[in-house]
Amino acid sequence: MVQDSDQLIAALEREVTGLLDRYDVSAQTTVRLLSESENKVYLVDDPVSGEKDVVRVSSGRLSYHEPSQIDSEMRWLMHLHDNTDIVVPKVRPARDGTLVHTLSADDLDKPRQAVVYSFISGSEPPEDDLIPGFDRLGAISALMHKEAKAWRPPAGFHRPSLTPESMLDDRLNWGPWQNGIHVEGGVLDLLTRVDKTLRKRLTALSTDRDRFGLIHADLRLANLLVEGERTAIIDFDDLGYGWFLYDLATALSFLEERADVPDLVASWLAGYRRIADVPADLEAEIPTLIMLRRLQLLGWVGYQYHRIDFAREIGPAFTDDTCTLAEAYLSDH
Repeated sequence: MVQDSDQLIAALEREVTGLLDRYDVSAQTTVRLLSESENKVYLVDDPVSGEKDVVRVSSGRLSYHEPSQIDSEMRWLMHLHDNTDIVVPKVRPARDGTLVHTLSADDLDKPRQAVVYSFISGSEPPEDDLIPGFDRLGAISALMHKEAKAWRPPAGFHRPSLTPESMLDDRLNWGPWQNGIHVEGGVLDLLTRVDKTLRKRLTALSTDRDRFGLIHADLRLANLLVEGERTAIIDFDDLGYGWFLYDLATALSFLEERADVPDLVASWLAGYRRIADVPADLEAEIPTLIMLRRLQLLGWVGYQYHRIDFAREIGPAFTDDTCTLAEAYLSDH
């Protein structure tokens, strides 16, 4: 069984290479690790056809990392690609039509689920010039939500509910926020007060179809690919049913303490309103949704602290900033 990270990456690369036997690619096709966070993503480059694809290998850790739920994710992605102008990856079924593949081997720690979709060029938005892009992202989000309201999912479609209970009680397996870095003593007391406030306020918030439905749920900068005036949306791994404006909260992931957050929120809402209305009661709870996301991320950073460089880099400072945000939130709520 693989334990070392480099060994795991190599073992998964071998399994991904074997998976390509189910696809029409040339013998010259290469596979290499493209990125890793919760999941690992491999770039597939076929020099004969000139096509590039990616294979996303799920960590197998989150509660929705099971074949049926990942298949549902792919169905939604296919619908967006084929029926809207939103730029998203094109799902690549295997020759037999299979969308989700289970990778298993004696030297893997556990079976992993893999999906294949097209590579999209572009780069993550630069953090020093986000306001124009947030306007565009708001409009794209509204288009996705409008499509979600009209769409009739196929039989067997299942994705998680992104409620305060599912996130704050860690039913999705992101990691409990109480296990964040240095969450103890006064920090634990402060964030426990925030937890209770979030539950109370969001329990009173309507979940009717104008406010709550199928959302991307992870529109952070790393999942946006910008090229010129085009913004592509990738990585629908966290797709689920939640408040539509939670997508705004996720767009602010790891940015919440910035001084220009009010401007980013206003820009996103301006773009959104060109496509769809924003219910006043939901708009009033934007700070609550942002704080909910922040606690979810606090648990994720705590879990990933010894596994991912990014989590180690932000570690204790992320908890300190979360406390600053929590104090400001409680003073207003």
